[in-house]
Amino acid sequence: MADISHGHTPAAWTGVIIAFIGFCVGGAFMVMGNVAGFWAGMALLALAAIVGGIMSAVGLGKPKRAELQMKSSATARPVGSEA
Repeated sequence: MADISHGHTPAAWTGVIIAFIGFCVGGAFMVMGNVAGFWAGMALLALAAIVGGIMSAVGLGKPKRAELQMKSSATARPVGSEA
């Protein structure tokens, strides 16, 4: 079965946005030579993984393969039937 969501979920978008901000913060503070700021950016990266995982667990992520199969079998119609 094809992957129909391709990561376009609220959990994926939120995780990526937080991770992007973390990379920007970490990179900026690394160039400025501020060790504490760099580690704050790395903490944001960890937060991105946690938030994305929690959002996925509560149903805002990609549906599991079994859920996709149940949806497709429930909406399947016999050949020749009218919609």
